[in-house]
Amino acid sequence: MEETKITSAGDTDDSGPRSVAGAALSWFRDLFLSVLIAIVVILFLYQPVKVEGTSMMPALVDQERIFINKFIYRFGLSDIGRGDMVVFWFPGDPSKSYIKRVIGVPGDAIEVSEGTVVVNGRALAETYVPDEYRDHISMPRRIVPADSYFVLGDHRSSSNDSRTCGMVA
Repeated sequence: MEETKITSAGDTDDSGPRSVAGAALSWFRDLFLSVLIAIVVILFLYQPVKVEGTSMMPALVDQERIFINKFIYRFGLSDIGRGDMVVFWFPGDPSKSYIKRVIGVPGDAIEVSEGTVVVNGRALAETYVPDEYRDHISMPRRIVPADSYFVLGDHRSSSNDSRTCGMVA
């Protein structure tokens, strides 16, 4: 008569080459899926950004790390609006990204008079810019073209923005 060994459902023999290959395959599958999910998140949903410089103080400080929300604009859930902070590639050097606040949207008439920003004939109430970060620079009236935005840094006296670099798309 032949003997049959009875084992519980959880008992397995992990010493064979199949189980090592299976474990390796499972590990690589999990790694691949993790990388794929990370790529999708970074490309379409959120992206980590490191703030470099003081042009957005006091809202954002130098070397601060933030996540930007790409999802809301990419899928048309919201339009870019006045007051939004945006990250864009600097027109003069596309290897650098800048973070600025949107002041003017397409069609707006923007001017700066002694540091006071005027949008469509009305002075803009900018509670996010402390007095010590304002400057007294003036800029003649400009119309924001379609598909472009007029952006400024909150720390006006130390910001390269649309006053000097033009509109951003």
